[in-house]
This record gives sequence, structure tokens and C-alpha cells, in this order.
Amino acid sequence: MSLGSHLRELKNRFFWIAGGIAVGAIAGWFLYPFVWDAISLPVHEIAKSQHASINWPNVTAAFDLRLQLSVYIGIIITSPLWLYQIFAFLTPGLTRKEKGYTFGFFFTAVPLFLAGCAAGWWVVPHIVRVLTSFVPNGETTLLVASDYFNFVLKLIIVVGIAFVLPVFLVLLNFMRVISAKSIIKSWRWAILTIMVFTAIATPSADVVSMFLLAIPLVVLYLLAYGVAWLHDRRVAKRALDIEAELAS
Repeated sequence: MSLGSHLRELKNRFFWIAGGIAVGAIAGWFLYPFVWDAISLPVHEIAKSQHASINWPNVTAAFDLRLQLSVYIGIIITSPLWLYQIFAFLTPGLTRKEKGYTFGFFFTAVPLFLAGCAAGWWVVPHIVRVLTSFVPNGETTLLVASDYFNFVLKLIIVVGIAFVLPVFLVLLNFMRVISAKSIIKSWRWAILTIMVFTAIATPSADVVSMFLLAIPLVVLYLLAYGVAWLHDRRVAKRALDIEAELAS
């Protein structure tokens, strides 16, 4: 394909992505009440035992947040569409081996990212409860709606990304950048990093949540090592077979 043909194809696929997200955002506008009720539930639970509330600081704050959240919902529910458009544009320029790596990474990373987001969603009420417990007795916790939403969103995304990181280790191993030996050699640093991350994500006052979040991350790290070890073993065996053929 010529450069002009590539640009036209990119424009057409971008049109489908933008149109799909726009339609999804319209659906998100109507789903907003249910999603916001779920997001604000931890604060309402805390309000039963202490003074806490979500505030809207200006006239347009509620409309702005509803519009913002609607777009995020639209991006999420139309993710199969725009992910397909991106891969459909990229795959014609890849070799068969590169396509295998790319699709293998994609179909592994997406479920893990969603599982990580679910784990982040699970720890949100615990974190909100612990952090608001530092407010002195008799004082009121006033949370700006947009700030609270950004806090929840960033936490969920960060935990989701953390669940995907072991897949990057496997991908780097398949690309011959790192070996399985180097992965397992750094296991102490890896576990220490996981524990520090989970300690930050789940405050120290909630040790149970910290360990419940750390266990799947450690398991994923060990699984990444196992996959890398099998790959290195297969590559080494293939190299020995080639040497034997050349020697004969």
C-alpha cells in the first residue's frame, strides 16, 4: 500500500473508533447514575459513623463530572471495537512470528488488566475507610466530587497495570531481551517491590488487604518465570539440534 492509502485507512479506522466511543458515551450518560452510586458507596457507608460527604463546588461541577464519566464508560464498553481497529491497522505490517507475539500478549494482558481493575475496585472501600479514619473526632470530611473520582480512577488503573507487568516480562523474554535465569535471580527484589506497592495501595492499617493483593501478584511473577523458563529451554534444545545437524 502507498503512503496515501495507509493514511486513508488510518482516517477510516479513526472515524470508526471516534464514532463508536461517541455512541458508547451516549450510553454512558444513561448508565452514569448506577456507576456513580457504586463509586460513591464507600463514602456513604463512612457517613453512617462519621461526618463525611461528597461536595460539588460549583454550578457546572455535576454536569462536567457526568460528561467525563460518560466518556470513560463509553471507552470501556466499546473497547472491543477500538482494539480491533488498532490491531487490524497494525497486523498487515507484521511478520507471522510478530503477529503471534502481539496477539498472545493482547489476549493475555487484557484479562489480567481487567482482573487488576477488579482488585483495585475491591480495595477502594478499604482505602477510603482507612484514610478518612485519620480525621479528628467531631470534624467533617468534605470530598470534592471530581477529586474523589480521579482518586478512585487512578487507583483502579494503577492496580490494573500492576497485574499486566508480568506479561511484559514474558514478552521481553520471548524477544530475547531477558532470560528466565535473570527473572528468578531478582525474585527478592521483585517480592520486595510487590510488598511495597501493595503497602502503598492498601494502607498499613489494613494488613489483610495488603496480603490478599500481594499474593496474586507474586503468583503472576512466578508464572511469568515458569513460562520464560519453558521458552528458554525450548530455544536451547532447538539450538542443540541445529548444532547436531551441522556437525553431522
